[in-house]
Amino acid sequence: MKRLGSVQRKIPCVFVTEVKEELSSKRENQPFKVLATETVSHKALDADIHSAIPTEKVDGTCCYVTTYKGQPYLWARLDRKPNKLAEKRFKNFLHSKQNSKEFFWNVEEDFKPVAECWIPAKEIEQLNGNPMPDENGHIPVNYDFEIALVLKQHPDDPGLLEISAVPLSDLLEQTLELIGTNINGNPYGLGSKKHPLHLLIPHGAFQIRNLPTLKYKDLLSWFEGCREGKIEGIVWHCNDGCLIKVHRHHLGLCWPISDTYLNSKSVIVNMNLNKHDYAFDTKCLFYHFSKIDHQKFSRLKDIILDV
Repeated sequence: MKRLGSVQRKIPCVFVTEVKEELSSKRENQPFKVLATETVSHKALDADIHSAIPTEKVDGTCCYVTTYKGQPYLWARLDRKPNKLAEKRFKNFLHSKQNSKEFFWNVEEDFKPVAECWIPAKEIEQLNGNPMPDENGHIPVNYDFEIALVLKQHPDDPGLLEISAVPLSDLLEQTLELIGTNINGNPYGLGSKKHPLHLLIPHGAFQIRNLPTLKYKDLLSWFEGCREGKIEGIVWHCNDGCLIKVHRHHLGLCWPISDTYLNSKSVIVNMNLNKHDYAFDTKCLFYHFSKIDHQKFSRLKDIILDV
């Protein structure tokens, strides 16, 4: 499969959405829900959504690989937070019964300072040289070995997952989803508190086959009734590079759920560490994966490292 788009800004919903004054099941203390209507959005239609490639939306946190001081680095997503005064003003707006349609941020005064090396995600809007509020941003994480543990489909078997060690230089300018023990409540059941396990998944890695027609009721039935539908959501990769999504919460469905589709597939470890001239510390995650190299597991959650 060709390399698909990267996540560099907030992804819009495939359907026109509406706000209902009900307590959110997605975000704690949020007094409203954002739900999909049955109308496909103009943005999705303009991007030719019907010829787009549908992929699984994986529940993790966004990362980005790019160069920093001449070397490839894994950058972690950082949500730039508002300061206390701005947060209070925003919460008052959310709880207000007034008819004001839009909240306006003062991007120079409303947000907490960030590290000097922080950069905004590439495609967010800027006003007078200042990045406008959005969901994605990145800050570099020093990754000593310049390789990453990557999870994707096995190249020769679409029903099999593969974990491998990939040089960061091979992932340059890609965004990936970090999943694992300490991420978003660990919906895939990876590792344990004592022995945490985290993996990176390139965005668009898991293409969805046999998706129903782009109709609200058909997608709802697919999420509820199909094994392949036991996922957080769908991201469509359009020919013009645009990304469009739908989340289970948009359809009023629960997430996380038990028995996710990602955990229904077998997984094999193919580290190929002979390609990398590294002497790993015995406490390093790569060292422990080298000990289970070429082993096959029934599910991701069955991988237990002997540490």
